[in-house]
Formats: sequence, C-alpha cells, structure tokens
Amino acid sequence: MVENKSPAELGGELRRRRMSTQNDGSEEAAAQSAPSQTASSNNATTTHGQNGPGDTTTGTNQASTHRRVSSTSAIDLPGSVPPLEPTSRTVRFSADVERELPSAGLRSPTNPTTSSNPAARSSRAQGLSVQIPPTSTDAVTNASDQRVLSPTRSAMKSPLSPNSRNRGYSLRSNLFRRNVETQGTVIELEEGIGSSNNREHNLSPRNTSKKPSDTLVAISQVSSSDPDSPPGGSKKNRKGLSNVSGVLPNYYTAWAQSRNEPNKMSRMIRSIKQGIKKTVLRIHDMPPTEDGRHIIVDATRKKSLTDERTGKPYVENWIRSTRYTVYTFVPRQLMAQFSKLANFYFLCVAVLQMIPELSTTGKYTTIVPLLFFVSISMGKEAYDDFRRYRLDKEENARETRVLHAYMPTEGSEAVQPGGYGLIHWASIKWRGLRVGDIIKIKRDEPVPADVVLLHAEGEKHIAYIETMALDGETNLKSKMTPAVIAKACGTEQQLAECRAEFVVEDPNLNLYGFEGRVNFNNQTAPLTNSEIIYRGSILRNTPEAIAMVIYSGEECKIRMNANKNPRTKAPALQYALNRVVAIVVAFVVCLAIFNSIAYEIWRRKKERKSWYINAAPVPFYQILSSFFIMFSTMIPLSLYVSMEIIKLAQMFLLNDIDMYDEKSNTPFEARTSTINEELGQITHIFSDKTGTLTDNEMRFRKISVAGTVWLHDIDLQGQSHSMLMHKKRSKGKKPRKSFMSDRRKSVASLERGESADDGITPATLHPPEEPRWKSSARPSKSQPERSTRELVQYMQRRPDALFTTKAKQLLLSIALCHTCLPERKEDGSFSFQASSPDELALVQAAQELGYLMINREHGTVTLRIQQGVDYTLPPVEEVYEVLDVVEFSSTRKRMTVVVQFPDDRICVMCKGADSVIMRRLKLSGIALQKSTEIEARANRRKSIEAQVALARRSTQIDLDRNPAIRRSLSIGGPRRSMSGASHPGRRAEVDNWLRNRERDVELVGEEEDEITAARFSAQLHRASLAFSDARSSMIEDDEFVLDDALANDDTAVIERCFQHINEFATEGLRTLLYGYRFIDRSEYASWKEVYLAATTSLVEREDKVEKAGEMIEYDFDLAGATAIEDKLQAGVPEAIDKLRRANIRMWMLTGDKRETAINIGHSCRLIKDYSMVIVLDKEIGEVEQHIAAGLLSLQQEHVAHSVIVVDGMTLAFITETPHVEHVFFELAMLADSVICCRAQPSQKAQLVKAIRKRVKKSITLAIGDGANDIAMIQEAHVGIGLTGKEGLEAARTSDYSIAQFRFLNKLLLVHGRWNYIRTCKYILGTLWKELLFFLTQAIYQRYNGYTGTSLYESWSLATFNTLFTSLPVLVMGIFEKDLAASTLLAVPELYTKGQRNQGFNLLVYAWWMLMAAVESMIIFFLMLGLFGTMSATKDPSLFAMGDLTFVACVILISMKMQLVETHNRSIIVFASVIISIGAVFLWNILLAIIYPKNSKTYHVSHSWFDGFGKNPLWWLTLILIVLCVAVFEYGIASLRVAWFPSDVHVFQELEKDPEIKKRFEEAAAMDLQQGWDRGKKKSSGEIKREREVADLISSRADGVAMR
Repeated sequence: MVENKSPAELGGELRRRRMSTQNDGSEEAAAQSAPSQTASSNNATTTHGQNGPGDTTTGTNQASTHRRVSSTSAIDLPGSVPPLEPTSRTVRFSADVERELPSAGLRSPTNPTTSSNPAARSSRAQGLSVQIPPTSTDAVTNASDQRVLSPTRSAMKSPLSPNSRNRGYSLRSNLFRRNVETQGTVIELEEGIGSSNNREHNLSPRNTSKKPSDTLVAISQVSSSDPDSPPGGSKKNRKGLSNVSGVLPNYYTAWAQSRNEPNKMSRMIRSIKQGIKKTVLRIHDMPPTEDGRHIIVDATRKKSLTDERTGKPYVENWIRSTRYTVYTFVPRQLMAQFSKLANFYFLCVAVLQMIPELSTTGKYTTIVPLLFFVSISMGKEAYDDFRRYRLDKEENARETRVLHAYMPTEGSEAVQPGGYGLIHWASIKWRGLRVGDIIKIKRDEPVPADVVLLHAEGEKHIAYIETMALDGETNLKSKMTPAVIAKACGTEQQLAECRAEFVVEDPNLNLYGFEGRVNFNNQTAPLTNSEIIYRGSILRNTPEAIAMVIYSGEECKIRMNANKNPRTKAPALQYALNRVVAIVVAFVVCLAIFNSIAYEIWRRKKERKSWYINAAPVPFYQILSSFFIMFSTMIPLSLYVSMEIIKLAQMFLLNDIDMYDEKSNTPFEARTSTINEELGQITHIFSDKTGTLTDNEMRFRKISVAGTVWLHDIDLQGQSHSMLMHKKRSKGKKPRKSFMSDRRKSVASLERGESADDGITPATLHPPEEPRWKSSARPSKSQPERSTRELVQYMQRRPDALFTTKAKQLLLSIALCHTCLPERKEDGSFSFQASSPDELALVQAAQELGYLMINREHGTVTLRIQQGVDYTLPPVEEVYEVLDVVEFSSTRKRMTVVVQFPDDRICVMCKGADSVIMRRLKLSGIALQKSTEIEARANRRKSIEAQVALARRSTQIDLDRNPAIRRSLSIGGPRRSMSGASHPGRRAEVDNWLRNRERDVELVGEEEDEITAARFSAQLHRASLAFSDARSSMIEDDEFVLDDALANDDTAVIERCFQHINEFATEGLRTLLYGYRFIDRSEYASWKEVYLAATTSLVEREDKVEKAGEMIEYDFDLAGATAIEDKLQAGVPEAIDKLRRANIRMWMLTGDKRETAINIGHSCRLIKDYSMVIVLDKEIGEVEQHIAAGLLSLQQEHVAHSVIVVDGMTLAFITETPHVEHVFFELAMLADSVICCRAQPSQKAQLVKAIRKRVKKSITLAIGDGANDIAMIQEAHVGIGLTGKEGLEAARTSDYSIAQFRFLNKLLLVHGRWNYIRTCKYILGTLWKELLFFLTQAIYQRYNGYTGTSLYESWSLATFNTLFTSLPVLVMGIFEKDLAASTLLAVPELYTKGQRNQGFNLLVYAWWMLMAAVESMIIFFLMLGLFGTMSATKDPSLFAMGDLTFVACVILISMKMQLVETHNRSIIVFASVIISIGAVFLWNILLAIIYPKNSKTYHVSHSWFDGFGKNPLWWLTLILIVLCVAVFEYGIASLRVAWFPSDVHVFQELEKDPEIKKRFEEAAAMDLQQGWDRGKKKSSGEIKREREVADLISSRADGVAMR
C-alpha cells in the first residue's frame, strides 16, 4: 500500500529520490543500464557521434533521461537521473503519423517475401528540432551533430500511432526511418539531413509484425522547483506531473487516486441520488441472459417472442428522442422550475402569506401569479418536447416489408409447393416490427432495426452498407450471409421453410464488435459484424436484401448509445442569478430584521408616550413578517417569466438570412429558447466529422506524372469565388447584360462625371479571373499548375512523345485499378457504383480525362478512349481482361490488379500509400534517398514556422495578464483609443492588427522559394524544366513543349514525384502512388498457382493471399501520383480559425479511421503544419507515460500548437483507470485541439460530459448530423444539429439546427453574444430598478417610526413592475446590440466577454447596486428636502411625496435602460421611453378620477387636478431630481469610458469611422454577404453611397432652384 500524502509531501519525496539517485554514483547507474536489462527497463541508450556508425556505447547516467513520447514531437520529460550538462531543449513540429521505412534489398524476383530477416526488422522515425534557449535541466544531446540520445528497445512502440497508420496515403504524413547503428538511433532532421555527409546509413528491413516498432523521441528532464507542488508540478500547474520513470510513479498514482476516490459520505449521497433517479424515471436494471438471445427463423410466427430477462415480449420498434414522458414530465419540470432560487423564494413567501394574521397584502397575491408563471414556463417546455415527439412519430411511421407465410387451412387450394398457404410481403410501419420478423430492404432504403443478413441480391450475394450515420465512415461495408444458411434463404419458399436458430448477445453499446452463432442442419457458424446490419445504415449498390430483426426499438445499438433520460438543460447564467438572488434574499431578511428592531426601539421611546397608539401594540413576529413581505418584491415575481418572454423574442430574431442555406432550402431553426444566452458563452465545441465538417464528397484534384504536376479543376468551372464588397443591390430581377456592354456603359458614365449604374462598381470593370482551386489547409499558397485539360490537349497534339506514353500508362492505371461497376442511365450517361468515395473520384476523373469505363463483366473491363485533338475523332473502345485482383486492406494499404492488354501483354498495376509502394519500386534506393532529402527540406520549413508561431504568440498581448492593454485589444492605450478614431494612422493600425490575426504562420520568402524552386511543373507562361535545354521549353501562343529528357530521367521523375506528394499532403489532400510492371506469361502462370491455392485455402486465407500478393508486387516502374480532396463544407476552415480566435477549444469526435481523421484535421486547420501531435494508442502500450510526458511538455509553454489524437479503444482503457483518466483530461485541457477517432456514440457523450463536469465555467457545444451524434448533442450544454446527408436524427433532438457548419460563426459570435449581453443587461436592469425603487421605501421607514407604512399607494405599488418599468427592460433585453455584427465577426476576440462572465457577475452586480443605492438616496432626499419639508408646499400629503418619488423613479428607469445602457438606439427604443413615461402620467390622471374619496392614508382623489398637480414646486423638484441623477449617471459613464475603457468602448468608437467599419465588413464578408445580396440589410458602403447620391441630388436641385 502506498500512503496517501499531500501534494507538498509528494513533491518533497520526489526531490529526495532524485538526490539519492544522483548520489548513488556511476557504478549503480551503469548496473541499472546494463545491456542485458535494456528490453525490460528501458534504460539503455545508444550513442552515435564521434565513434562512428559502428561503435555502440551503453549510456549510464543518460540512460533514464529518455523515454518514448511521440512520433511527431519531442517533448521534455523528467527522468530519475539529472542530466550531465545543460543543452538546448528540443521541440518538434507535427509529422502526424509515421510510415514504415522503405527498405533497399526488399525485392527479390524469385521470392520477395523472404529477402529480409524478420528478426532484425525494426525502424525509427525522424523528427524536427526547434532550438529553445538552454535550461539547466534539458535533454542530453551530442554537441557535435545534435543527435538525440535515445533508448534502443525495439519492442517498444511509439505513442503517436501504429506504424502502419499513415495519414491517408500521403508522404508528408509519415516519417522515414533509418538505422545509423546496429541497434538504431533516432536522428533529428537538422540542416545536415539529406546532405552528402549524412547519406551513409543502413536501411532497416521491413517490419512484418502487425504493430511495427515506432518512433523514438527525445525526452528531457524537468525538475520541479516548488516543494509544495503535487506530482503534477509547480503551483502554477499543480495538476501536472514532475516525473515519469518507466511507469507513472506509485506516489503520483496514489495522489491521483486520492483525488478521484470519493469518501464514504459522497458514495452514500451518490447512491441515494441514483436510487431516487431510478425511481422517478422508472429505470430498471436488466439482468443478463444465460446464453444470449435465441431467435428461430419462422415466417409463420404470429405471437411476439418473449424476452427471457423480463418475461415480457421484446420491446417494440418505437424510438423516442423526447426528453420527457407522461410520467416524468411533472416531477422533472417541478425540479427544474424550483431549482430557480427566485421561484423557490416566492414559494416560501406564498406559504407565509397564507398563514393568517401575517400578511398585509392578502393570502393569494403571490401563490396565484407564481403558479401561473411556472405553468407558462412548463407549458413552453412541453411544447418544445411535443415538437420532438411529432418528429419521432414521423420516423416510427415509415414503412417496410415483412414476410408473412400462412399455414394452409382445410379445403384451401392456394397451397405452395412446400405445403404452405399464401406467402407474401406485407407492408408494415416501422413501429410494428418485432424481433424475429423477416424484412426486405431495397436499394437506398434505411435499415429499420438491427438485423442479421439472410440473403442479398447481386454479385456474390454481398450487401453493401453505408454506415455514415453510425461511425462517420464514407466507405461502404460489405455484409455477407452466414455460410451455413446461404443456400437455404435464396427464395421466399426457402425462407418459409428455413428454421435456422440464431443465438445473439444481449443488447449492448458496442458498435465495433458482435458475438453470436447460427445453428442450422447440425452445423454451427459464428456471427460477427460481417453479417449484422445496424439501424441507421443504408443499403447501397445492392438491388435488395432480406434480413431478420434481432434488436428492435430502444434496444438497437445506435439507440443504446443514446441518452435514455437526457438531462433538463438550464443555462449557466441561471446559477449565477441564483447566487445573486440568495444575496438579495439575505439583504431582504437583514432589512426586515433591522426595521423590526428599529421599530421596537422606536416603540419603547415614542409609542409608549403617544396616547393615541399606546393601546395598539404589534407583536415582533408580525412586524418582522410584514417587513419581509413588504420588501420581498425586491426580487420581482415576473423575473423569470419576463426573461422567458425575452428569450422567446430572441429565438424569433435568430431567424437570420445569413444562416439560410439556399442550396438545400434549409433555414435556421431554434427548438428551444431556454439556453439562448449560452450561445454567447461557449468554451468547447465537440464536432462530428463526416457530414458536419466534410461534405461527404471526394474530388480528384491533382496528378503528378513524369515529373510534372497538373491541377484538375473541371468541377470548379462556372463557379465564382469572388465576393464583391459593398456592391449595391439591384431591386428585383433585371435582364442579364453582357460584360462588355456593362463596361462600356460604366466607362462612358465615368467619363461624363456621372455615377455608374447600380450594378457596376470598379471591381467589375475587369473580367473575373478563371476560378482556381485553393487549398483549405494552406489558402495563401499559390496554385501555378496547369490544368489537366491542357494535359489532355498536349497528349492529343503529341501522341508519340515519351511524356504522352507515361501519362497514358498512369491514366490507364487509374481507369483499371479499381472495383467500381458502371451503370448506364436513361440519358446515355454513366454513373458508377463504388465501395469507397476515393475510388469513385478516381474513376470519374479518368472519365473526365478521356478514359471512360462503360462495361465490367466476366472479368473484363471495356474502356471508351477519346481520340484526336479536342476529341475530333470518334472514340475507341478497348477491352481489357482483369485476370486477378488483390484487394485493398488496412494491413496491405495497397491494391493490385493483373490486367491483360488488348495486345496480349500482361501488366501488374498497383496503387497504395506512398510508403508502401516506394519500397516496391525498381529504384527504391533512390526513392528513399530523395524522399529523405525532401522530408528534411520540408522539416526545415516547418521548424521555422514553429519558431515564428512561438515568437508571434509571445509578442501578442495576453488578454488575461495585462488588463490595461487588453482593454484596447492591442490597438493602443486607453485614452488614445477613444480619440482620433478617424485618423489614417489609426486605420492602418487596425488593418495591421486584423491581418496579424487573420493570417496563420506560413513560410514566405527565400525559404519557401528554396523548397519549391525545383518543382518540375508545366506552369503557366514559364518553363520549370531544370534538366532540359532552354530551347526545349518554349511558349508559342498558348502551346508549350515538355522535355522528354525529363520523362526519361527516372531519378529526376522520382524526386519530383515525391516532392509533389509532399506538397499535396501539406495542402490537405489524400495521396496515392501508382506503380506498374509488365510480366511474361510464364511468370504469371507460376504466380497464379500460388495465388489460387491461397484464395481457396480454408486456413489463414487472408495471410496467404497477402503473401501471394507480395510475390508479384515488386520491381515496379513509377507511374505517378494522384491527390484527392475530401471536400469540406464551404467556409469550414475559416469558421474554425475564427472560433479559435474566440478562445473556443475545438474537439473532433468521429467514428472514422485515424488516418482519415488526421487528414481532415489538417484540411480544416485543426492540425497545423507545425503542430505537435500526440497520438495515444493502447495497442502500442505505455499510455500513461505518453500522457504524462505530453502533459509536461505542454506545461512548459514552448509548444506552438498541440493536438491530441486518441482512438475509442484507448479512450475506453483510459476511462477504466481513474488516475490515468485524471491525467488524460488535464492533458486534453491544455491542448489546443483533440481528435478522437473510432469513437462510439456513448464515448462521445462521455467526453462531453467529462469536460462539462471537470472544467469549471465551461460551456460545451456539440454539433453533428447523424444518429451517432444524438448522445453528445443531448449531453452538451448546447446541442446543434445539422440537417445534412446523414438524415434528420441529430437535428430532431437538438436545441438548434443549421444547414452548414460555417453558420456557427454568426450564431455564436453575433447572435450568441448579443443574447448574452441582452440577458445580462435585463437581469441587471431588473435588479437595479427594484433596489432603486424599494430602497426609497426602506429609507422612508426612518420617518414613519418603522411602522411599515408604505411611501407608495398600494395600486401604484402593485403595478410598478407590470405597467411602468417592464417595457424598458424588455426592449433592452430583446433589441440591444452593443456592437455591429461585422465588428463581432471581424474581431472574434470580443466573444470572450461571455466566456469570462463579464456581463453578469458579483462584481458587476455590486457596481449596479451601488449605483442604485446612491441614486435612490439622491431621489429620496431631494424629494424630502425640496418638497416634503418645505413650508410652501400646498399638498404635503404622503401621496404627493410618494407620487413624486414614484414618477421620478419611472422616468429615470426608462432613461437609464434606453438612453444610457442601450447602444442600439432605434425607433423602438424611443417609443418605449415615451410609452413608459406617458403611462405614469396617464396613471396619475386615472387614479385621480377613479380613486375613492374616503381614503384616510392616501389623498388621491382629484389631487392631480386640485392638489400637487398644480404645484410648481412639485414639478420643479421632479425636474431637479431627474437632472441630478442623469448628470450623475452620464458623469460616471463618461469617466469609465475615458479612464477605464473596455473592449466594447474601444470598438464602439472605432465603428464610428466609416473606413474602419468598412474594413470590419470586409473581414466579415463571408458570413454577411448573403444578407447583403438577398436581405434588407445594408453595408456601410451602401449607406455611404446612398448619402452621396442624396447629397448630389440635393445639390443639383439647389442649383436648379438658384437658376
């Protein structure tokens, strides 16, 4: 047992252990690092330096200072031994995911699979170092060559990634490995890498293990300087770690466990809460079955099967996404409504009122309105949930077909051959399906329940299933019928006769595993995921399939992953309001007690001496309760109801034209208004990938052939990406004019000095450029490549050129190396069925380049090849015989086809990951050398980018640490920011400030020219063929000539091809490398025998097929490379950049593969080129060490950008170990982004819940479009559903739904922030006006002997909140806009106001209450001194004084709410002021008319006409009170703006400059352009232009009048 110690004790123990280790001497250190213990202790270090590559030295003190951390980053990690000497610390950029080292000598014509020694197969990866100023505790490196000393355990794995998991098929996504010593040493990619002095190295053989050895990285020792820190580090980062040695230290483990382990009382309370929850929500634990669920195929079954666990029929196929049921709505809503402290407070007040002799205001004046307001809130919530119920009902009412077989009756003639009566497919609603039903699913239909496949129409009886809604993967899954029943379920008759028994596991959440068996005819076969189809899948590329239901309704796996009882969402602002309400309640109680005690004192001194009240004493408890009830309305009863009205109005205002998707005709839709303000407080976004960030569409984008690169932009033709700013909208549709006519007219108008037409601006005087593709990962990168259209034209003009021959070979490889099937449409065009979108994109690209596949049958492929220049000759059809196909697998990472050409030549074509194809090339040694040089060059660039990013981040202002400068967001000092806003220097400063934040760190200048100078590309109007003669690259008109000498230079072609692949990857493209070779018939025949034996083997078939494939996959010639774009939704990268600037952490949670997830991470800029990517993988092991090491690295704050990548299996391991889970979430909180791949829906929800619970003041948002996203959408504070291609399941259960991810910008940064500001100001304004009003009542008690006499007449008192002061706060809460939308979008940093709770907190509340207290005293004492005690007062009655105070309060409340606090002043604002002030005077007139004359306390009747209403002193006092308070308000506001300006004040001033506002609009154009084009909004340019036109017309009219 490890004693649980405090963090301080643990920190001290850690240092003592270090000191003892240091004092042990070199002998003990050498013994610990003996070579015999290297594999088990990880303490051996291999050194390579001056001794040469053959000399291996075992480290001593250095041994324990290095550990494996990441294949993409070197991060500092303490060891158990201090370093020998201080050196510069190493920080690495992102290399993402590593690749296997290509090995020379791999190939062998006779037996390529046995050419290397499996026992010696190991590899290492390279990293990039960025030098940081030295510290005393840095890693030990060799000063001569800066090579990092590393352990040599080949059995250890890298935490970053499995070796074979590269990012797509890209070169850049992997690191090449090489051994420089016998056991291998990590080499960091420094300047010398790839140079001649570093080219001597040994190539390590290929690792054939399933999980090859991965990258080693340097880990530096870091010591803790704070003795009181826990094992996590210093006081600044107490939750970190200070030492990791082999495994997490036991003392840290104990400390973490003590932090996570609840005490006995906590466990008991948690148990009680769980018991109450299960009772209220009727949750029952389900016991497991003994041997699974037994289901017999029986089409004649009439009764429902019985569930062994419950003894009742299996659940119906009815799904429910509503939050409440009939049984749970009332208790859950009562809990939710009275969790609002104000409602609970008024409930207590209502109870006191109903006690006889305590209330002076009646028994039911509180309980009745309280119940009414609570009922309104509950009714609104019920309506929101009812809409979800209607959507559920629509899905449950879908139809499917169920097989019904009837036994024949006596005398029946309709008997089938098998002895059955009628057999038919009956249409039935989804909700009517039962377990055991046999259903028919047709092509493109969704699967209604979890089913087992019985039969599929099509080739080889395989059903292709799309599972995007389940796991986010776009590749189709192939499902097969169990072998034992494949021949028994082919026809309806066979289905009726079949009695196979299926035994399946109990319903569970695991989407990636399935256990079961099928028994038929005394044969048993296992059931796996290959035979099971889950609800939410869609049948594709298969005419129809027949299946049997095994799980239904809420027991389907996708529904098991959803929240059965989603929590009732309440805004975080409500909890802050509860604290303030508690303060107000305490103040009310104190005020009541004070006045009661004061009354007792007054009674003893005064009342006993007053004969007229001496005989009417009031008991203390009665006077106390009366004061409590009098001041109880300091919290208005309508506080929450008015807030609901405001939020309802805000919900309607969210319907913005800028969030309307024209393509799908989908507007924004709000399904709740409860959490509107939380849209302005989001700190974490959890996003799905497929369909949310991506567009579920692949596009062929670039091709590299014979050393040249070409851009495929055919799909971009006709698209215009230009966005004309400040363009004047044309009212209605006008006839389309030609460009030249518009230009002529515009020029003529300008020459005459007149304004151009509305539709013409200077931006349209030049024709728009032809649309060019831009990389989403690097948008600023130029795209100078020629188009593939020019490639085809060149091939047509020069059909005999060597370049054309090589290009044709690559296009043939693209057109033949796949498994797609063509389909002819009615119009004669072709479509293709593909198992993956990548293959579909390649086949479509081949079609666009003139190689169309028109037929595929009986092992042949027919291509229609276009001929002649511009396709002037008729096409030629060629038939190619596909002899064999070695299919792609995640292990092989390649696909091979053996094709016989029409001229009887046999060609082996192979495509796959560049790391896999490279070592199978004929010139693999040269390929390795060149690729290493290219990687070193790219790594140098990324190193510089990382340094620049760190430097820029260090120079940028930390908004938290420097409030004085933060107030102006680095745009100058406070006073300077508020003056001279129109100065040109100010405009330039704002422009530079925005540019620095809009642009990411990218290498520019000489370094980038050095990297890209040698690109062999046919670029527009320039030659880039460095190896050719100058005369061979000439331009005549638009024709160009490519040098065949380059195409014939294999070394140059390989170098350029790998350079292109590297560039493709940096642009976020998925790359494939193609190789080919021609073989003779004898070689093919001998290989065919081996391959046939492998494919027919009953034992280890997959392994044998893989080995047989390797026998023919060698000595390839390089055909070229392709790049495919996984298209993102429009504006996704830009949206993520703005959200990042708004201090929002972005997490991507997907069920897709790791490679795909990382690739999309690069495309959408979640991962940058220089990011440190830490990949956690349980299969590699040492997850705890890798997490701890990453945590230490991020705590040093020397990482430019960090991303954590974790898969679902590793996440499950982490969450099962409490102390590891604790450290993991600390690491995740420090990282810039997190990517979770292969995550099940329940794991997504667990991550969201963990952040929601663990991170204080965090507001989470989950966004997705599939059924697998429902759980996290319901778990997050705010759930956003996308109405995407995966269906409406997510949108149906969400709080808000949008059609495009980019709409989040406008929703959060603009509407969310506005709603937060509005709600905060409403709350503050409401509490301020109550204190202002009732504090005058409290002060007045001093002058009436604390008897509880009210200063205000009772009817006026009752209508104060409802009639006179509700409208100003409501208008402010609905329409306030402190900043323009363009400003908020251009400067996302302003969003942090909601994240930091700066709109409403205790400090802000205290300031408002201080103002209210001062202003209430000004009002009362001016009233008392100028009117109440004046002898000249004609009507010194109580009502006159009270009414004067009442009217002054109403006027001041309206003025402050609408004129001081409201920035967005409109006609509605001024109308509300006039209505509120006019209403109070109208009320006085009404009271004077209808009030009874016999009132003894308040002389109201006709007093307005005959009393104080005619008194000038009353009116003069009212004016003076209003002026004094107004001067005080405006004075304080002016001082705050002048000396303590906030960010809002600064940008409000900047908005006044039209040029700066125009700059803001340009930065926000992507999010606002649609409104400018289609809506009624006007940009500042339009407004300015309208004013100029109006002035011009006015001046001309004046000129005419003068004449």
